[in-house]
Amino acid sequence: MGRPHGVEVAKTRTRGPGRTYSRVVSGVSGRVLVVDDNKVIRQLIKVNLELEGFEVVTANDGAEALDMVHRVRPDVITLDVVMPRLDGVGTAAQLRADPRTRDVPVAIVSACSQQEVEAGIAAGVDAFLAKPFEPTELVRVVRRLVERKDRRDGRKGAPAGRGRG
Repeated sequence: MGRPHGVEVAKTRTRGPGRTYSRVVSGVSGRVLVVDDNKVIRQLIKVNLELEGFEVVTANDGAEALDMVHRVRPDVITLDVVMPRLDGVGTAAQLRADPRTRDVPVAIVSACSQQEVEAGIAAGVDAFLAKPFEPTELVRVVRRLVERKDRRDGRKGAPAGRGRG
C-alpha cells in the first residue's frame, strides 16, 4: 500500500541513557496537545518539547483530549493509539470530522504497526513516530507539523494561541 503524499513515518529506536537537550530555546514555537495514557511517556514527550520552546498541554486519553481541544486550540496533537475510553485512531477520526479541528496536524506516537499506520492514514493522521523514539526525532516531527500548519494558515512566527478566531 502506498503512503499518501505528506504522511510521514519516522522509525527510530531509543539509545541508552544519555543527554537529550542541553539548551532551552527562547520563545514559544507552538502549542502541542500530548495525549497518552502512560504518565511517564506523557512527561517524557512534554519535557522534550518544552526544552525546544513548545508550550505543552497533556491529556490522559482521547475522550479527555476531545473535551479540551477547543479550549486549548493546539497547533499540533500527538496521540498514542492504545488508550482507555477512546483510542488514538478514533480520536483522530473525530478531530477530522469536526470543522473546528479538521486542519490541526495530528501525529501518532505509538508502536506504529502496519495496522496502526493504515488505520491512522484512513483517519487522516499526518505523521507517525514509532515508540521507542529518539527525542530529536520527536521534536523534528512536531516542528515540521507546526511549520506546515503555519504555512497553510498564512502565519509566520505568530505566538501560540494568537491570531486565530
